Amino acid sequence: MLTKEQLLASVSQLRDPEYGISLAELNFVRDVMIKEAHVSATVLLSKESEEYKERVQQEIMEAFKKAGAEQVHLRLRPLSDYDRSEALRKVQETGSTAGAQAEAPNAAKASLNVLDPQSGVKFIAIASGKGGVGKSTVTVNLAVALARLGKKVGLVDADIYGFSIPDMMGIEERPQAAENRIAPVERFGVKVISMGFFVEENTPVIWRGPMLGKMLKNFFSEVEWGELDYILLDLPPGTGDVALDVHQMIPQSKEIIVTTPHATAAFVAARAGAMAIHTNHEILGVVENMSYYTCGKCGNKDYVFGRGGGGKLAEELHTSLLAQIPLGVPDNHVAEPDYSPSVYKADTETGQIYKDMAEQVILQLEGTRQA
Repeated sequence: MLTKEQLLASVSQLRDPEYGISLAELNFVRDVMIKEAHVSATVLLSKESEEYKERVQQEIMEAFKKAGAEQVHLRLRPLSDYDRSEALRKVQETGSTAGAQAEAPNAAKASLNVLDPQSGVKFIAIASGKGGVGKSTVTVNLAVALARLGKKVGLVDADIYGFSIPDMMGIEERPQAAENRIAPVERFGVKVISMGFFVEENTPVIWRGPMLGKMLKNFFSEVEWGELDYILLDLPPGTGDVALDVHQMIPQSKEIIVTTPHATAAFVAARAGAMAIHTNHEILGVVENMSYYTCGKCGNKDYVFGRGGGGKLAEELHTSLLAQIPLGVPDNHVAEPDYSPSVYKADTETGQIYKDMAEQVILQLEGTRQA
């Protein structure tokens, strides 16, 4: 059976032209996923010329196929400032002189604790009044939509008891150590940290409230996030300890409230909104999830959970209705290299809705409209 170790060994002789050591040593080949003989991976590029992109893509695909891969899908992205600072550190450790003059102009900014207002990171907490309304699905797809628009995005699975983000995004690897800190797992261009990475599969977390706050704080202080534009937090439902910790720990955080059209769900979601208002956190808007079901044969819409709950909640909270998302699941297949059970493709109807919502968020927080 093909393994991640075999694939990384296959690229150990491929040297990066700027830093002079192998792509494997630099961790420039990461997020390796294997499904049978189908392989996908993220490749970091120290140069952005089309010639270099084509060459490194061809070399890695050939190496992977020699190792036993039948199909290879590569995601190419440029180095962030944090990636460059890490590459320089590895160059110094190996004693290589190549790349010693490479610079990271924003390294100091990237090394700031993300909670420091000077870091420039914009926090968005995704909240709901009750479970089962699709809050985590909204969080995951909004994060991916922001990343598709070119933003540097982090995602904190703050639902310590009910963590689900790794499974929803199809993440199978664990975070790695980075200079006595934790490097988050990157998937679909989003850096992810979750309690699910640190417990055995489906093991319950039996903690009291103060321990939850401590773990949440570690997600910010002990994780090497690098340079980010946004961090999204998937809060547990309701107004308990974690929600209160977030409000106290990140006073600059904005909120998005998720509900269904059902009157009861919207009524309960109003409590989460009231908590945000009470703690002086701006509500960016309301997302009405499972708004309707579209018949695949006739195209008619059925409003299976009623109508109007999201709009009524937005009116009550004096905010806008950001999106009405249809009931359904992504048409993704396990055999796909980038399979995930919950992330909608960009070219689908629901994927476009999330893109529109991400553009609204950017417009509110940055005052700029995406091209």
